[in-house]
Amino acid sequence: MSLTALFYPSSVAVIGASSVEKSVGNDIAENLVKQGFAGPIYLINPKITELHGQATFASITDVPGDVDLLILAIPAAAVSAEIRKAAAKKPKAAVVISAGFKEVGQKKLEEDLTTTCEELGITLVGPNCLGVINPEIKMNASFAKLMPPAGEVAFISQSGALCTAILDYAIDLGIGFSKFLSIGNKAMLGELELIKYLHADERTKVICIYAESLHDAPTMIATLRQLNLSGKPKPIIILKSGKTQAGMGAVASHTGSLSSSDSAYEALFAQAGMIRAASINELFDLVQIFTSNQLQAVERVAILTNAGGPGVLTTDSVIENGLKLAELAADIKQKLQEILPKAASTKNPIDILGDASGETYEQALQLVVADEQVDAVLVLLTPQSMTEPTQVAQAVVKIRQQTTKPLVVSLMGKALVAEGVEILRHGSVATLAFPEASAKALAKLAEFASWLQVAAKPSRILSYDDVDRDRVRAIFDRAKKRGQTKFPEAEALEIMRAYGLPTLQNFLARNASQLLEGMKSFSNQVALKIVSADILHKSDIGGVRLKVDSNNVLMESKAMLEQVKKLRPTAVVDGILLMEMAGPGQELILGISRNPLGSLIMCGLGGVYVEVLADVSFGFAPLSESEAQKMLQSLHSYKLLKGVRGQIGVDEAAIIEALGRLSQLAMDFPEIVELDINPLLSTAEGVKVLDARLVIE
Repeated sequence: MSLTALFYPSSVAVIGASSVEKSVGNDIAENLVKQGFAGPIYLINPKITELHGQATFASITDVPGDVDLLILAIPAAAVSAEIRKAAAKKPKAAVVISAGFKEVGQKKLEEDLTTTCEELGITLVGPNCLGVINPEIKMNASFAKLMPPAGEVAFISQSGALCTAILDYAIDLGIGFSKFLSIGNKAMLGELELIKYLHADERTKVICIYAESLHDAPTMIATLRQLNLSGKPKPIIILKSGKTQAGMGAVASHTGSLSSSDSAYEALFAQAGMIRAASINELFDLVQIFTSNQLQAVERVAILTNAGGPGVLTTDSVIENGLKLAELAADIKQKLQEILPKAASTKNPIDILGDASGETYEQALQLVVADEQVDAVLVLLTPQSMTEPTQVAQAVVKIRQQTTKPLVVSLMGKALVAEGVEILRHGSVATLAFPEASAKALAKLAEFASWLQVAAKPSRILSYDDVDRDRVRAIFDRAKKRGQTKFPEAEALEIMRAYGLPTLQNFLARNASQLLEGMKSFSNQVALKIVSADILHKSDIGGVRLKVDSNNVLMESKAMLEQVKKLRPTAVVDGILLMEMAGPGQELILGISRNPLGSLIMCGLGGVYVEVLADVSFGFAPLSESEAQKMLQSLHSYKLLKGVRGQIGVDEAAIIEALGRLSQLAMDFPEIVELDINPLLSTAEGVKVLDARLVIE
C-alpha cells in the first residue's frame, strides 16, 4: 500500500468536481484549489469547462501526465469503472467519498471496488468517507471546510460527520494535526495499517482514533506491542462507540453472557496499550496531556491550589484514579513556609491562599517540581478578585521550560481566565477546564507509562507440550458428523483432561445397574449430575444432588430424573454423572467466548452467583504469563484468593496455568464458540475442574 501518495501526493484529481454550491464535489474542489495545495489539481466534470478559477477536464484520460491521488465523489455504481479508466494515469491511492456501498446493503458493489483497487495496486480509502487532510502541505482533500493548523496529532475516524466537529473543536483549543483521515467503510485501509504508518511518521507524536468496530485483536495486540516497545512509543488514544449491548441476543453460557462486546474491547485496549477516552471531551483532555508532557512513570502527585475546595476535589480524583498524593520532603516544606503566609498549608494539597500572586505561584511551583518525591504537579487556580491568572500562566510556562515532570493546569472559570489559558496553550502546557478531569487525564498518562514498563519485561506465551490435540479433534469431528454442537459436562470434562486441566474422579452411568457399578469405584460420597446437551445450567432445575452414597443412589437419581422431567420435559437425558465430592476451596469461573475480535478468555469469581456479582476479567488468546497474571490480579475478589482472616491463599500459579491451557485450546480450536468451567475449585494445593460445558459452531 502506498500511504505516501495518500498524504503527500504530487498531484490530485477530483472525479466528480461539481459546480453546484454546497455539494460534496464542489466543496472538495474548492478546498483543494483555495486552501494552498501546491501540486497540480485536476478537476474532472464533462458538463463544465471551469471551476473555482481552474479549467476542468471532461475525463480523467484527458489529464496531462500521471496522477498520484484520486478523489471520487460520483454515484457508487460508477466508481469502479472510473478507477479502471484512471489506471492509465498510474494512480497510487484513491479516496472514495461516495456513499451507497456496504453501509446500505450493497456489499457486492464494495467487493468489486476493493477487487478493482487490489488488481491495479491502488491504496483505497473508504468508501463512504469525508476524505483526507494534511495541514503540513495545505492539502484539504475532503469536504470539511476547515483547514486545521499543522501539529503533532494524527486523527483517524470511522465517522466522517464526527470529523467536522472534531476539527472545529480542536482549532478552538489550539490543537494542530499532522494527518487527518476519515476511513468510512474500511474496504481496504483500516486502523492497523494507518497506525503502522503514523507510528513511523516523525511529525506525529500522538495517534487518535474514533472507531465503531475493529477486528483481529490478536494481530492488533501483537503489532502495537511491537511498535511501542521498539524504543519510540507513541500513545494511541481511542474513542470507541457502542458500549451497550442492546440486542445482544440470547447466549447459553455464563462466559457468553458476561463477555459483552465492550468488555472485549476493554480487553483489547488493555493488552495493546491503547488509551481509551470515555468522551470527545476526554479525548481532547488526553491529547493535551500527551502532547504537552514527556512519557514517564507517574505515581506521586502534588497539588498546588489557591482554594481549599478544589484542592480537596482534586485529591479525591487523584486517589480514585489510582495515583497517590506525594509526601513533600521536609526541606521543601520548610522552604514553602518561608515564602508563604502563615495561614497557607504546606501539606499536600498545598493551599497558597486566594490572594496568591503570579510570583508566589512561581516560587512555590519551582520548589515543588524540585522535590524528588514528586512525580507530577497539578496546578489549580480559582479567579478571585485579587487573583492574577495571566501572571500565573506566565509563571507556569516559565517553570515548564525548566522541568521534564508532567504539569497539568486548571484555571477554573471562563472569561476571567481566558487570557491565561491562551498563554498556557501557546506555552505547550496542558490546560484543562476542571481539576477532576486533570487528575483523571494525568492518571491515563501514568497508566500508559506503567504499561510500557510491564510490557517491556519478557513474558512467555502460555503453551504446553502435553496437550492431546488429536483426541479433541476426534471428539469434535464425531460431533459435527452427527450435528452436535453442545457438549454437556461428561464430554466437556474429557476435553478438559485432554488439555491437562485436572478434574475430579467421575463416572458416566446410563442406567440403574451402571449407577450401582459406578458407585463401587468411589470410596466416599458422590455428587449426581444430570447429563443432557439440552440442559446447561443443571442446578437451576434440580439436576444436581450432593452427598449421595450407595444406600440412596437409586432413590436420589430417580427423584432427580423426575424433577428434571417435570421442569424440562423435552430435554433428552443421556445419563447421570457420578463425581467425587469436592473439598473446601475458592470457586472460580474460567471460560472461552468467541468474539468478532478473536477468542476471549475469561477469569472471575465463580459459583451460582457469577452473573450477579460479575467480578470477571478478560484477555484475548494467546495469553502471555503476565497477561494471565494481570487478569487474576484485576479481580475485585483477588484479596480473597490471597487469603483473608487466617485462611491460606490459593495456588495462583495453578490458576494461571489453567488460563494458559484454555488459551491454547482456544487457539487450537477456533470453532469453540463458548466454554465454561464453573466452578474451578482453587486451593493451596492446586485447581480442579468441577463442572464444564462447551459449545462449538
